[in-house]
Amino acid sequence: MDFEKILEIRQSTRKFSDKAPDGAVTEKILEAGRLAPTAKNVQPVKVFVAKSKKAIEAIDKSSPCRYGAPTVLIVGVNTDEACMLDGHSTAEIDASIVATHLILAATNYGVDSIWIERFDRKIIKAELGIPENIFPVCLIPIGFRAQDCPVSRNFHNRKPAGEFAESI
Repeated sequence: MDFEKILEIRQSTRKFSDKAPDGAVTEKILEAGRLAPTAKNVQPVKVFVAKSKKAIEAIDKSSPCRYGAPTVLIVGVNTDEACMLDGHSTAEIDASIVATHLILAATNYGVDSIWIERFDRKIIKAELGIPENIFPVCLIPIGFRAQDCPVSRNFHNRKPAGEFAESI
């Protein structure tokens, strides 16, 4: 799909059907995340693909925002591996770049998604055995939009270009 079209049509899905993306498509989405840039190309990000009953139950316990998606990508970052630049860790920045690649790739392959930061990290880590040095940054539910899923309320609201960017 044309990149500009991906940017134009991508939106947050808040109601999924129970149909999951097939394994080959999920692997392509994950590959896009794997190829994302990170600070000094250290690649401290780890993505967990949650689709088992146990994993979905843990996610539902930690957040009201799965919206029925059959698969959830848990984007975490190894805090021991992330770069430190001027006393600041690039961990969450690296994970955010990877997450952006994941959601744009999902759109490219006809898969819907939403970025979720509202979840209890302690529940996710404890129930799914995520190592102590991995900090879960976001959840990305993926799947296919339910037929009765409304368009995101702010989907068409965009600042004018002159308010977004300015020459200095």
